[in-house]
Amino acid sequence: MRHWTPEERARQSALIRNWKPWEQSTGPTSEAGKATAAGNAMKHGIRSAEWVAEQRRINAIMREFRELVEKTTK
Repeated sequence: MRHWTPEERARQSALIRNWKPWEQSTGPTSEAGKATAAGNAMKHGIRSAEWVAEQRRINAIMREFRELVEKTTK
């Protein structure tokens, strides 16, 4: 990780104050952009409770199948 000297830190701070990036950041302005941004915090479905429950159900079926195959092949 980079270590800034006090002089570098002061110079960068002055540059950022002149640049004012917080004034350039406007976010979405169109309705479509706002609708898209509204979903930014939504988690994808792969970790949803329903999906996890379905995966557990499938794993249990697979486990039973493996046990059945082991019993029949002995």
